[in-house]
Amino acid sequence: MKHQLNIIISSTRPGRAGPVFAEWLERFAREHGKFEPVLTDIAAFNLPVLDEPHHPRLGNYQNDHTKAWSKAVDAADAFVFVAPEYNYFAAPAIINAIDYLAREWKYKPAAILSYGGVSGGLRAAQALKPLLASVGIMPIPEGVALPLYQKLLDNDGSFRASEQVQGGTGTMLDELLRWSEALKPMRATA
Repeated sequence: MKHQLNIIISSTRPGRAGPVFAEWLERFAREHGKFEPVLTDIAAFNLPVLDEPHHPRLGNYQNDHTKAWSKAVDAADAFVFVAPEYNYFAAPAIINAIDYLAREWKYKPAAILSYGGVSGGLRAAQALKPLLASVGIMPIPEGVALPLYQKLLDNDGSFRASEQVQGGTGTMLDELLRWSEALKPMRATA
């Protein structure tokens, strides 16, 4: 049975480019063949600023949006966060979405496909890693950065990855699988 890879579109901003990159990654991961990729768009969950009355570690969720988000995250064995850089930092929507849950994240690896201006979103990716680690996710060093992302989009808005991006993405997925396998016994006892 293949491990489930949630590809999380980490921005809710109108006009965001994240879905284009996430859809490409979903196709690439399917062809890669080592995961069952699932597109997970946090915008679809309509998460307001954290509104649960109880601490997430209790799992005593009161709101339907939190219960749906919990179910989606819990089903995953690994994650790739498709993350833009806003003001040299991670998008507020993904920070909020991560803070909603606790147990569902534990002992799962994550990589980041970042995009942005000249830095390719690397500052956002680095800012996101301590938060991921604090909720029990293992952020792996392998990732993909897409600098000046607007120039990578065709006239129709589609994304065609270079050989370099494809090679880096394959390496990232291979490492995610290794970490997912290594952490599987810990997830089983959590």
